[in-house]
Amino acid sequence: MTAPATRAVRRRVTVCGTVQGVGFRPFVHRLATDLTLAGFVSNTASGVLIEVEGPPDDVAAFCDRLAEEPPPLAAVLGVEVEDLPVAGTDGTFGIRSTDRSPGSTLLPPDTATCADCLRELGDPADRRYRHPFVTCTHCGPRFTIATGMPYDRSATTMSGFPMCAACAREYGDPLDRRFHAQPVACPGCGPRLRLVPTSGSGIRPARDAEALASARALLAAGRIVAVKGLGGYHLACDATDAPAVDTLRTRKARGGKPFAVMCADLDDVRRIAEVSTSGLAALTSPRRPIVLLRRRSQANVLAPGVCPGSPHLGVMLPYTPVHTLLFGLPGDPPGPRVLVMTSGNRSGEPIVTDDDEALTRLAGLADAWLAHDRPIASPCDDSLLRVRPDGTEQVLRRSRGYVPRPLRLPVPVRPALAVGGDLKNALCLGAGDHAWFGPHIGDMGDLTTLEAARRADAHLRGLTGVSPELVAADRHPGYHSTRWASRPAGRAPVLVQHHHAHIASAMAEHGLDGTTPVIGVAFDGTGYGDDGTVWGGEILLADYTGFRRYAHLSPAPLPGGDAGVANPCRLALARLWAAGLPWDADLPCVTACAPEELAVLERQLCGGLACVPTSSMGRLFDAVSSLVGVCHRAGYEAQAALELEATAATAWGDDTSAYAFAGGLDPAPVLAALVADLRRGTPAAVLAARFHRGVAGAVAQICRRARRDTGLATVALSGGVFANALLEEECARLLTEDGFAVLRHGEVPPNDGGLALGQLLVAAHLRQEE
Repeated sequence: MTAPATRAVRRRVTVCGTVQGVGFRPFVHRLATDLTLAGFVSNTASGVLIEVEGPPDDVAAFCDRLAEEPPPLAAVLGVEVEDLPVAGTDGTFGIRSTDRSPGSTLLPPDTATCADCLRELGDPADRRYRHPFVTCTHCGPRFTIATGMPYDRSATTMSGFPMCAACAREYGDPLDRRFHAQPVACPGCGPRLRLVPTSGSGIRPARDAEALASARALLAAGRIVAVKGLGGYHLACDATDAPAVDTLRTRKARGGKPFAVMCADLDDVRRIAEVSTSGLAALTSPRRPIVLLRRRSQANVLAPGVCPGSPHLGVMLPYTPVHTLLFGLPGDPPGPRVLVMTSGNRSGEPIVTDDDEALTRLAGLADAWLAHDRPIASPCDDSLLRVRPDGTEQVLRRSRGYVPRPLRLPVPVRPALAVGGDLKNALCLGAGDHAWFGPHIGDMGDLTTLEAARRADAHLRGLTGVSPELVAADRHPGYHSTRWASRPAGRAPVLVQHHHAHIASAMAEHGLDGTTPVIGVAFDGTGYGDDGTVWGGEILLADYTGFRRYAHLSPAPLPGGDAGVANPCRLALARLWAAGLPWDADLPCVTACAPEELAVLERQLCGGLACVPTSSMGRLFDAVSSLVGVCHRAGYEAQAALELEATAATAWGDDTSAYAFAGGLDPAPVLAALVADLRRGTPAAVLAARFHRGVAGAVAQICRRARRDTGLATVALSGGVFANALLEEECARLLTEDGFAVLRHGEVPPNDGGLALGQLLVAAHLRQEE
């Protein structure tokens, strides 16, 4: 007797997550074909919709493998399965056109050129040989070209480039690597490169291959070239050419702030920096961030002006075909192997993306522009991270390669927009159990950055489909971001205390639901306190609904307010004055000031003129930097503290003693000990190391006391000061050895670039309680 045929079943499968623009539909097609299943797959505005029919065991295996074997760039967040009546089919599985119903799905970030595309780029037999825009389903631009959702070519900046017959065949073939790769193009139908010289320079305009060759020759000749990348323009020069680097620094008015560099390959990286296994993984990941690496002491290849005063280099590898071709393929005339690659803007302004705007805003900075005609829908600066000794990453600027990848929230929130702070600004949009950071905007100080924030807000809303019902902002009444948040909201934003937001950000990143408070250590440069003073050295007992200020750094006057931050020597004198210590003439911070400056400062402090009290830990680091003779005048934010950390690192393994704070966080005895050791001739590096260890010891001591008082045993470390690797590592070590669970930032920056996530969570909980 013949066995009865297995009864067929039909399922509707909805897949949500990052499943568009990553080759998910051809993956589903191949999977269904392998299992001989019938049905179809389609993109929708909410994800991917599949109907599949066949034997029950095969359909079940199909559903399991969707989440277990996704394409490289996909991130499956959920698979919902629903039974349907068996329809009966012709036995085929098809790919249907995109459904344009309302909803939202997740768009992948821009990713570096994949190995397959790089092989084609360098293969003379391939039709995309030397094509500056070679890309496929597994790499290339996504976020920066998307103008809307669902993610189809018509909703990208590639819509103006009709595909040739060959590209259209690849685009329509489910078995091809370029199936529905929206940026797909070739030399015959894609974007074009052009070199635009400054007027009167004597440089000849050029296109395509000639433009690249001319740009490489200009860089080799010591010129500065504005290079259009994925998310905006870079300003590039030969990193080994001291006059070129100094010229770029002067033109950009960058002060002494280090430049990032791009190396042609890993061999060039290893010549200038020490690369660990974890650092190598970060450098070569599809995100291609800037990675902070320790500079090789014996490597004198780089110009001194690349990273003055820093033992670290910000290093990245090429992540677009244009970058690869700019360094040159085998047989090309030689050019620089290490390039300074800094954001294409004047210091303090947003990165430039528009070609016409680049010709005006970068005039006087660049000698030529290497541009192309593919528009950029959203600016997106390079991401920056450091790799800890344990191999984990601490992202310091979350932008290209990460945005708009969502973060899963530990508790659902109503649709909301959080606007962050005024420094290192990045917006955050949230709804349900997801939050989306926008790209790094920078410091909110003028109309251009406010306009950049407005555009980032509109773009993020368009891609996510989220319409905020509330807006969250910093409590500081003078912040540009807070005033800006009040305009589009239609009502007053929910105001969140700065350091509370920092701690909430760390809690959210680590998946805490907020039912139990944490001991929050929030150390940064500036934050508006509830008492109207400047906070920044805070120990809070906090959850999402509120906080209690458990302890804080003893305050000292901040002479001149924000303007005084550029003068660490004045901060040192103010700290000495608050501690009752004299301004003796042999102290470095005293000799750094002219007699007239000292007299004015003394009148300010004695009369309380323009001297807001501050408990800022960042300002204490600045003050100590000057006190020990490291940095007296700062040309960029946190310069004094960064140079103090660099100095401490040189003695970290030689001296393990630590200065002791009084009463938890009173630095008066630390300052007195520093002065005494200075007079003994103790090297600045030893003083700096003892200070770092002293701060970490004080943190551990206060957290132990808080645990005794409250029973809490989880500590969150947040705020820009914890970008200091020595301090963060030492605090984490001491606290972990003492039995605490320690929350440290990873993908969410500890500085104000991560502030908006905390605002989002706090505002949602505060509004729920109203």
